[in-house]
Amino acid sequence: MGKLRAFIIELDNPQGVFFAGNCVSGRLYIELDAEMNMREIRLKFKGATNVYWTESRTTGTGSKAETVTDSYSAHETYFEQRVPVFGKGVGMGSENSLPPGEHFFPFSLQLPPTLPSSFEGGVGYVRYTIKGTIDKPWKFDHDTKRPFTVTSLLDLNTYPNATSEVRNLHQKYLCCLCCRSGPISGLIKLDRSGYVPGEMIPFNAEIQNMSSRDCAPSLKLNMVTLFHATTSTKTTSQEIIRMNHQVVPAGETEIWADRIQVPPLPPSFLMGCSIIDINYNLELTIAPSGPAYDLNVPVPIIIGTIPLYSVVQQYQTQYETSLQEQAPPFAPPGAETSLTQLPMPPPSYSECVFGKTNIREEDDSEHTRGEMDYAPAYTYYDWSKQSQFNLKI
Repeated sequence: MGKLRAFIIELDNPQGVFFAGNCVSGRLYIELDAEMNMREIRLKFKGATNVYWTESRTTGTGSKAETVTDSYSAHETYFEQRVPVFGKGVGMGSENSLPPGEHFFPFSLQLPPTLPSSFEGGVGYVRYTIKGTIDKPWKFDHDTKRPFTVTSLLDLNTYPNATSEVRNLHQKYLCCLCCRSGPISGLIKLDRSGYVPGEMIPFNAEIQNMSSRDCAPSLKLNMVTLFHATTSTKTTSQEIIRMNHQVVPAGETEIWADRIQVPPLPPSFLMGCSIIDINYNLELTIAPSGPAYDLNVPVPIIIGTIPLYSVVQQYQTQYETSLQEQAPPFAPPGAETSLTQLPMPPPSYSECVFGKTNIREEDDSEHTRGEMDYAPAYTYYDWSKQSQFNLKI
């Protein structure tokens, strides 16, 4: 390990979750076993979106056929700031040294007032990081990296469609050799389309199987993401949760009423980012036995960070609690939200359901220290706990 025993970026907010407009503060901690010469120590604060993917295609025919790989990319920078904390950047000249022992360098960064939520999506991401560098003369620099999460507010009460019932009905015929059997049909209904992570989505489905085969219904919560490059758009669909139901025999009809819970997820639309769009749907799938295409019946939903008034009131009534003195759950500096008129249970912050991803970038080396495996943390409401309605924040 040499002289450098520890090189760590510590945040004053241990959860590492912030709103646009918040101040990100903390300290850079360095521990040395022996004196170290350096030009400077600096921090780099960065918030950006990157989209990149490749597609292969074949050109020519016969012996002249060849495979060509096309690359697609786009980029947005929300802020990028380099701040020296020791050495030449703060007027100490180009030859400096730190003695052995522990050293602390405090920092703070005021985030811009509008930022998209953090998101890690494979071919594209919205990412916020702090990177510390010890710039050494004639030697390799030392780097350490610390990601943090930015969450943008999506108030479901500002979307009129969030309170509206949604439904969809599809049907199809199955073919068996030269004969066409009766149709299978699927109907799915939700009493509204707006939900927050942690909330249950009650649904009603009807599966009518007039075919000669058994059919297996299931329900899926999907994320559909659009990545926009300069000349192309890539669409991906990712299954988040699946629920299976008992088989519906040939000639029978089944009514399926249940509910599915929304896990920690980024809010819909990814507002503030123009090159990545996020949408969600709940999809009833009916899979016939034997060779046949599934019947898919999707309905769109909106995932927000601030729940509907009606939902809050429902749970207040259910638990008979009084929250008149409780502050609203979101109160970042300068933020305006209609929830200031309605007390409600505070959210927690939970790691994204998709788990951690490696965030090593081109300017990181294999020796860069810090958190290289990272998952954003999103708002999450545990509606099952009555005690949370009595919390004061």
